[in-house]
Amino acid sequence: MSREEKSGFKPLADTAGSVLDPVLRKRAGINLSLVQAWEDVVGPQIGAQSRPLRIVWPRRAHEDDPFQPATLIIGCEGMAAMRIQHSTGEIINRVNSFLGFAAIARIRIEQKSVAPVAQRKIKPLMPVGAPAEKKLAQATNGIEDEALRASLMQLGRNILAEKASKKPV
Repeated sequence: MSREEKSGFKPLADTAGSVLDPVLRKRAGINLSLVQAWEDVVGPQIGAQSRPLRIVWPRRAHEDDPFQPATLIIGCEGMAAMRIQHSTGEIINRVNSFLGFAAIARIRIEQKSVAPVAQRKIKPLMPVGAPAEKKLAQATNGIEDEALRASLMQLGRNILAEKASKKPV
């Protein structure tokens, strides 16, 4: 039984998400998960200067009409519009990958003030010891791609450090 089940508390995000998702979907054609993950989806440079506002789906005259992808409306400030315009294809691909299907075909940019998102507080993890580092090196030894090996080593360090931080003292 998890700590939340024992205490009877649920994270606010779970409750808010279940309440806000239908409202956002109806009013803006967008879901809360895309808004929350925007910076992860489009990257930190574009994500910090923009927000997805709504998704506009084309009207269908009949139920038999074929599916047509929608237009994603992005709000941004000043020069960010130029960066978004040049990255339109990549943004469409990333959003479609996030949504799981080819939902977006076009992007429309609206220049408006975008409130900054509160920065996530990332606490630094404790370094792992030499034995753990050696074990990680042995586990990733057979990987030829240097960048992939380095990423997997960092992932392993983070997992081990987080496990170590959760152990009771």
